[in-house]
Amino acid sequence: MNKNPKVGIIMGSDSDLEVMAETAKILEEFDISYDMTVGSAHRSPKLVHKYITNTKNSGIKVLIAGAGGAAHLAGVIASLTTLPVIGVPIKTKTLEGLDSLLSTVNMPPGVPVATVGINAAKNAGILAIQILATADKNLEEKLITYKKKMSEETKKRGEKLSELGFKKYLEK
Repeated sequence: MNKNPKVGIIMGSDSDLEVMAETAKILEEFDISYDMTVGSAHRSPKLVHKYITNTKNSGIKVLIAGAGGAAHLAGVIASLTTLPVIGVPIKTKTLEGLDSLLSTVNMPPGVPVATVGINAAKNAGILAIQILATADKNLEEKLITYKKKMSEETKKRGEKLSELGFKKYLEK
């Protein structure tokens, strides 16, 4: 485990890394420390249990779990901790990630998992940042700046579309 991580990122397989890297990128953009590992709810449940047990003393405040298919990882993690858990359903070949989404979002009462869209690992990172920002004014200010920048970029795109028309806009 990395030194002083605030967010724990765990994925069911290293094949999920390309998607889950988006979580790490946004956390790095906000200078938030994290730990990232692989642990399967089905293939290595003892490893998952050990990782979650160790988060109690690590300083981790939010957990993000990415998994595809049966996608039980986030739910298993939520059953083992009182920390907020964010699930990232990973797109699968068989059902395009619908199986992952339904497995992640349908938790029984008492075992909540905040679930973002299929492959929406960046949103999971942003949600973790928002959770952390409730106790960190500096981080909250960074979020406000980030969202203003997003709004300004969208406004510029709309102005450019109006100026060029859709055909020329699509050519660029």
